[in-house]
Parts: sequence; structure tokens; C-alpha cells
Amino acid sequence: MEQFIVSARKYRPLTFASVAGQSAIAQTLKNAIERKQLAHAYLFCGPRGVGKTTCARIFAKTINCLNPDANGDSCGECESCKAFAENRSYNIHELDAASNNSVEDIRNLIDQVRVQPQIGKYSVYIIDEVHMLSAAAFNAFLKTLEEPPAHAVFILATTEKHKIIPTILSRCQIYDFNRISIEDIVAYIEKIAKNEHVNYESEALHIIAQKADGSMRDALSIFDQVVSFCGTNVTYAKVIENLNVLDYEYYFKLTNAFIAGDYCTALLIFDEILAQGFDAQYFIRGLNSHFRDLLVCKDTRTTALLEVGVTIAESYKKQSEICSLAFLFTALDIVSACDAGYKTSSGQRLHIELALCKLSNITALHKTVQQPVANIENIEKNTKGTNTQQIAEQNNTNRIEEKPQNNIKLDEAKEKTTVAARPETPSIKGFSSLNESVNIEDKKNEKQEENILQMSEEFTEEQLLTAWKNCAATFVQKQARFASAMTAAKPVREDDNIIVFNVQQIVQKNALEEKGIAKSICLYLQKELKNTSIKLDVRVDQSGDNIDAPKLYTDSDKEKYMREKNPELANFQAAFELYDAK
Repeated sequence: MEQFIVSARKYRPLTFASVAGQSAIAQTLKNAIERKQLAHAYLFCGPRGVGKTTCARIFAKTINCLNPDANGDSCGECESCKAFAENRSYNIHELDAASNNSVEDIRNLIDQVRVQPQIGKYSVYIIDEVHMLSAAAFNAFLKTLEEPPAHAVFILATTEKHKIIPTILSRCQIYDFNRISIEDIVAYIEKIAKNEHVNYESEALHIIAQKADGSMRDALSIFDQVVSFCGTNVTYAKVIENLNVLDYEYYFKLTNAFIAGDYCTALLIFDEILAQGFDAQYFIRGLNSHFRDLLVCKDTRTTALLEVGVTIAESYKKQSEICSLAFLFTALDIVSACDAGYKTSSGQRLHIELALCKLSNITALHKTVQQPVANIENIEKNTKGTNTQQIAEQNNTNRIEEKPQNNIKLDEAKEKTTVAARPETPSIKGFSSLNESVNIEDKKNEKQEENILQMSEEFTEEQLLTAWKNCAATFVQKQARFASAMTAAKPVREDDNIIVFNVQQIVQKNALEEKGIAKSICLYLQKELKNTSIKLDVRVDQSGDNIDAPKLYTDSDKEKYMREKNPELANFQAAFELYDAK
């Protein structure tokens, strides 16, 4: 019976051109050999199974080849190449630093370095897992690594570069090996499958490549395992069964249930997955990856980021067409939060089930949010057919009568007199420095005013008060002081549907009228109460016994008022030097 050799050993690359996924490093090493620019020490670092030791062996074999070919690769026919192939070469030495990590082992290596090579030009020393050397062994190795004999070349390989002391790193040329992409792994396994006369499905090989996590050695080991289970026909169904991988179909069914708002189906599918023995967190992470893949399929520029087989890729593209970006962003947020809180949750199954219910409610929430927008669009459509004459009459009805110029000048004179009498002008920032968003909304209201249909429904005092409070609430985030002024003032209804808005100061009245805020309030009330004959009249409140008393807005006003009521306060301030009492 012929002895079985695992694929990772049987199909180990023998030339730089056959190394998968490390083309830049392979080309650099090949160029260094052709130009005879060899360093005395190299450090190959990177994840497991990506070709570090393989490249070290190819490099050692090539620099000792007696008859390299035109491409710069080893010939495979000379005595040095044959000795390497038969594992009897005395020019290439491999040392496992995990089991030979003492100072004594390094001393033996240093003694061996002095021996000249028997065949070829160089003695190559490949030290694998070099980070396992002790600190004393590293220090003992420093001098020889820095100034080795001319015939000695050291190649250090490690998966944990951060554990190597800086003095070693500074003496080496460092090559960082990357994880091998899924496409490169699949292409390499396809070649092996053809050589071994194994039939395969593309989706099955993609599952093997994903499971390998960038390691070619792991991928070939998984391939041997799958072939032992499937025989000469490797299918997607058998691979996911053998590797205990959750079928993509579950995620597609769940997403359809989420879009339809069917939380019952989602919970039943999750229960079926748990019944098959899959870990709950493994499931939620797979669902997160599924939404990510749907997201990259939404744009042709990111479709290349999808790392699945052709058939499954088509399924992703079809489902991505029925998923909105808002749905996918919200779903990713929910699933990521669920994954992050899974370990700390006291009821882990319920934790995931609640996330599934939230996912099933996304579509309903988006419809609720979009409902007011749809209503506005319907109103705009209905107003397109309005007669031009009706619009003109409506504008005349809604237009608030402007104040005569004489009154405006009189108010401005009063305001200047009041400012001159006070040491500091009261802060009216809430009414004079309006937010840009308020101005933008005012412009929209001016455009919408032309499209308002004439309405004359009757309304009660209670309805007026409700509409007034709702209007104030819309300005809470835009201008807090303006909203508080509306909240403090109670609207008064007079004849001919005139709504009186009482303010405390003339400057407030001017700000409301000059900045168009009063007009915006009037439009809002007309729409809410469905009566276009409503007018808004802003008045200064003349009620109370002390009308002429100054309003205490600033700290200076309050201080002055308190000192006038209690003269001893000024002496107290001066005695303790709190602040200027003048």
C-alpha cells in the first residue's frame, strides 16, 4: 500500500513562482539572488501557514544551485538540488527554536557556523519559531548574527514578531508575510483537486478557504479532511455538514422574515439552528457577516468585497435589491450590539431573541417615520390645481397688516431711550440672534403659503391652546428662549379670528415681526386649525401695576436692583472684594 502524504507536504511549492499569495516577497528575494545582493540575516514574520518556511527553503535551495535556469530558479538536477530534495543536504540546516532555545544550543550553532559548505557557496541556517529563544540565548546569538562568516546566511521565522528583542530586529532584513486571500486559496486547491481527480463545487472550496482564515496549510489540511468524508465528489452540502458550518440558506430565510416583519418565523428558524447544535454567538456573528455582505452588494464598486462562490453571490445580489440601505444600517447596528452584549447577558437565548424581534420591526418603524412625509406630498399634489386667483385672495387674507412708519419710529425712539437709561443692555439673544434652521424653515413656509387651500373650519379655545403648545414644541431645539416665550404666553382669541400674542418687551415684539417668526406662527396655526382667516397680532403686555419697572435680564441688572433695595450690600461687596460694587 502506497504511503499517504498530506497535501500540505506533497504540494509544497518548489519555486518562487509557485508560492501563493506572496508575490511581492517572492519577487524581492528572487531579484536579490539575481543581482547577488544577499543579506547575511533575514527575518520572515507573519501568521501561520502563509509560506515563511517554504520561502526560506526555496531561497536556500536557489542560492546554492549550481546551474540556475534562465528565470533564476533552481535547476533541480544538480547535486545540491538533489541533496536538498532528498533531505540529505549539509548546506541547509533547520533548527527548531521551540525545543532548542537555551544558550548551549546557540553555542553549538555558533560552532557549526564556522564549518565551510561542502557543495555550493552558502551554509543556510533556518531557525523556526525564533521568538521562543530565551533572553540569554538571544544575547549569545547577537555577535554571530551581526558579523557571521561570509558563507553563512541566517533566516529567522516567527509568528510573533513583537516577542523578538530590538537588537535582533535591527540586524535583519524583515519581510512581513500577509494572510493569503480566499481567491488565492481557492485557486490553489482547484489545481490540487484536478491533479487528484477530485470533482468539486466552487461554493464548497470557498467554505474551505473561509474556514482556513488565510492559512494555506490549514486550507490543505481541511481539504484532505473533506476528501476523506466526501470521496472524489466534494459538494457544498457535504462540506458544511463535515465542517459544522451553518448553511447560508438560513440567513437568507431570516432576512426575508425580517423584511416581512414576521418575528414568529425568525424565532422558529433560530430554534431550529440551536437544535442542530450550533453555538448561539456563532449564529449571531454569521448573521452580522450576512448583513455586511448584503451591504457590499448594494453598489457595484464594492461587490468585489464579497468572498463567496458564484451561485451564492447571485443570491446575495438578488436579496440586496429588496433591502434598503436604511434597513441594512439599522440591522447591522442591532446585531453588532447583540454580539457585544452576549457574553455579559444573564439570559443569552432571550438576548438574541429580542434582537431578532427588533430586526423584524425595522420595516414597520421605517413606514411609521415615512408616513408624515407621504401626507405632506399628498397635500402638495392636491394644491397644484389651485386657481391663481384663489391663491392671490388667500395671500391677501393671510397677510398681517404692517405697522405704520410713524409707529415704528416711535418704538425705535423708546427703545433707544431705554437702552441709554440702563448701564447694560438686556440680553435679547433668544429673539434677535435666530438659528439658521429657523430661517430655512421660514423660507419653506413662504413657499408653502402660496399653495395653501382656503379653509374656514371653526375651532375651540381648547383646540387653539393645543395648536399653540405644539407650535412652541417645534421650536424647542431651534430656539429655546423663543419656545419658552410662547409657552409662557397664553393666546387670546378676538373677533375675526385674531390671535393675540402678548410679549413683555417692545424689543421682543420687533424681533418676532422683523425676522418673520410671527408669520411662521400664523401659518402653523392656520394649517393646524384648518382656518386660513386666522391672523396673529403681537402686542406688548400692558397688564400689571408696575409696567414701567425694568426687566431683570442680566446679572448687572439684578445686582443693581438688589443694591438699590439694600444699600449695605455694596459695603459687603467692597469689604470682601467680591467684585466691583460701583
